[in-house]
Amino acid sequence: MSARTPSEGGTGQSQPTHVVTCFLLRRDRGKDELLLVRRSQKVRTYRGAWAGVSGYLEPGVTPLQQAYTEIREEVALPFDAVQLLREGEPLAVSDAARSLSWVVHPFLFALPQPDRIQTDWEATEHQWVTPAELAQLQTVPMLADALARVYP
Repeated sequence: MSARTPSEGGTGQSQPTHVVTCFLLRRDRGKDELLLVRRSQKVRTYRGAWAGVSGYLEPGVTPLQQAYTEIREEVALPFDAVQLLREGEPLAVSDAARSLSWVVHPFLFALPQPDRIQTDWEATEHQWVTPAELAQLQTVPMLADALARVYP
């Protein structure tokens, strides 16, 4: 996610903060796997949790444009290295324990060359998991629900 100060959203304000979440898909020997990144201690929220490539929706930018920006910044992939498969309906997420509310714009991209992934400071590691394995991980809130909006 792009850096923001706490006053810029996701802090319990009456208006939810809009974010994008990108699921990168690889097909390995007929098995679908998704790239997840573990959020570093340098990010503001959900440190140590697994997530898709994600970021705040910047003013004047469409969710799809922001998705491509986050992919470029967080995993060092240019626009032409991924293929958009599906854009899902936005998902409202409320984290009452932290007084946070979000609108997640989910995307699913195919990644023909998964060996090109290079994470930035926002992630401490990354891994490939099957969609079924997602339930076994400590993730950001409602990550499986966001995936269900884009993955068949």
